[in-house]
Parts: sequence; C-alpha cells; structure tokens
Amino acid sequence: MQQVFEKIKKIGASKASTILIQGESGTGKELVARAIHFNGPRRSARLVTVNCAAIPGDLLESELFGHVRGAFTGAIRNKDGKFHLAHRGTIFLDEIGSLPHALQAKLLRAVQEKEVQRVGAEETDTVDVRVIAATNRALPELIRRGEFREDLFYRLNVVPLTIPPLRERTSDIPLLVSHFAARFGGARHVEFSAGAIEILRNYPWPGNVRELENFCERIILLTSADRIGAADVKNQIEAMAKEQGQPVPPEPLTLPEVERRAVVDALERSGWNQSRAARLLGVPRHVLLYRMKKFSISRPE
Repeated sequence: MQQVFEKIKKIGASKASTILIQGESGTGKELVARAIHFNGPRRSARLVTVNCAAIPGDLLESELFGHVRGAFTGAIRNKDGKFHLAHRGTIFLDEIGSLPHALQAKLLRAVQEKEVQRVGAEETDTVDVRVIAATNRALPELIRRGEFREDLFYRLNVVPLTIPPLRERTSDIPLLVSHFAARFGGARHVEFSAGAIEILRNYPWPGNVRELENFCERIILLTSADRIGAADVKNQIEAMAKEQGQPVPPEPLTLPEVERRAVVDALERSGWNQSRAARLLGVPRHVLLYRMKKFSISRPE
C-alpha cells in the first residue's frame, strides 16, 4: 500500500487527464479517486462522482452529457450533465465496466476530444475535466466478449492503478482495526487482543476493507467490554458467515497442529502399522514414536 500511496501522490500532482483504478469491490477505489483529486492541481474545483451501474441505461446518457429542452418526454428545460458540472475539475466514473456499449463511443469522444453533446442537441460543448474511471471487472475479458470497446480501454488506461485486495496485505489489518476501533469506539478506548488480530488476519475478507470496517463497527457496538478477545471475534465471524450463507471459516492451524494431523493421517492410512506409517512420512520409526509420545497419540480402542 505504501507503493500505492506513492503512485497516488505522483498521479495527483501530475497533469494526467485519464486514470484507471482497478481493484475488487470494497478495496477503496473511490477513496483513492478522492485522494488523487484533492492532492492535485484541480483540488479547488469540483469532484463529481457517477456510479455507472446504479443509473438505468436510458437515463445515463442524459446524466453524463446533459440534455436540451424537448429532447424527450419530461425534458422541460436544458440540463447540464456531470461532465459540465466537473468542468475544470474531476469526474469519477465508478463501475465503468457496466457502461452500456452504446454510450462507450460518446464517452471516448468526451475523454479524447474533450467534447460532449447533450441529448437532443446538434452542437457540442467543450469541457476541461480529468477523468478517473474505476472497475472491479476484468476489462480485457469484457473486450474479448465484445462488451467493452478496446479503444476506450486504452484511452482510459493511460495511467493504471491497481488496489490489492485485503487478503494480499494482511499486515495492514492491525492498523485498520486500530483506526476503526478509534472511530467506532467513541468515548470508549476499545482495543483488540493479539489473538483477535491473528484471527482477523487469517480471515479472507471477500468484501475487503469495507467488510472489515462493517465488522469492526458491529462487534464494537455489540461488545460491552473495552477489550475484544479472540473468542469475541471468532463468534462474530461465525455469526456473519451463517448470515451470509457461507461456510464457517476454519481456524488457522499452528505448526504443531499440522504436524500432529500428518502423523495421525499416516497412522490411519497404514492401519496403525508404525513401520509403514514412518515410511509414508519419510522418517525413521524412532522419530515417529517420538512424535506419537510428544502429541499423546495412541491407537483408538
């Protein structure tokens, strides 16, 4: 993430007009877009956000580029689009992979020529905007399927920035948990035990930082103690998994537990014949006997 932060500083201070942020849902792509805008030369102008997946396709063109009076039923006056509102500032196009194919050519013109055409208008308007697009979808795969224009992808991907998922940067989890504990704890000084942090670091977090944030808020609200332990975290993760219809994540295994399971597995596969079990494990028989004694392993009655 330090490398990502360095890129954010460089991109923000540059005059790069198109940036593509890629990352899974919940990794903080909008926060990155805000950081780029407010640390750049356009910080005094507006940052306009558009979620391309949240607006119906038949309304999205008008939302992005505006319309003129009489362009369609209900268009009683001229309306500026998001590109007009972001003039001299930044427009953040979230979920760009969901943009209807019919609009992609018009977006390409807006990005490349800095011109937009209102719905129902004959003339075009010139806009000066920095375009930051974000997606959690694999755009090359969408291109292969004919769902996304290749020329638009290359125009947006001038400055690429990838946000790694939380499971690939688990060393960030203690810092994030401390931050969320301070935010949601209020007047309480809430802290997580070392065991609780270890469980959180071993959970895959499919919803990434957003899921971790929601988890911390929930467990802090539901736990009266100021110190949250491993049992609290384990119970809450199990409850969360059941609510979402997911299998309860297994507890992380320590090295001795892995070793013990390997010995028991070899003994069971060999019918508890110690010589054969030792050969399966690739160790001398006396080493196997030592491990059996160490872990109190004996043949079941």
